Amino acid sequence: MQLRIFYDAQCPLCAEEMRQLKFFDHRQLIELQDINQADFTSKYPHIDRTEASDILHAETEEGALLLGLDVTAQAWGLVNQKPWIQLLRTPLLRGISDKAYLVFAKNRFKISKLLTGKERCNEQSCGVGKQFD
Repeated sequence: MQLRIFYDAQCPLCAEEMRQLKFFDHRQLIELQDINQADFTSKYPHIDRTEASDILHAETEEGALLLGLDVTAQAWGLVNQKPWIQLLRTPLLRGISDKAYLVFAKNRFKISKLLTGKERCNEQSCGVGKQFD
């Protein structure tokens, strides 16, 4: 495991992105942890669930904390997919893309409803609780 991602499995768009990441993770470099799991706080006391709900969190195998689009770029880079995401981390686009990400994160359930017809997942609709690893 090179990257542990703490994501919101109740968000349809978030769950779908994690499913796609794991599909391409042939080398098992990414571990996914749902921030809604009952024992999350006891398993990961160093990750604030509320903050992780506001902005995507991940940690590297060295213990470094990554946030937002840094997580997304790192994850897709590890699976050698979506190289255009790396452009969002360039100095020219970083500030704009980070602000856009925060707007997305704050409104992810409304955006999910608009794009998928589902505002939130349950066990039947998005596979909450399904093990990706």
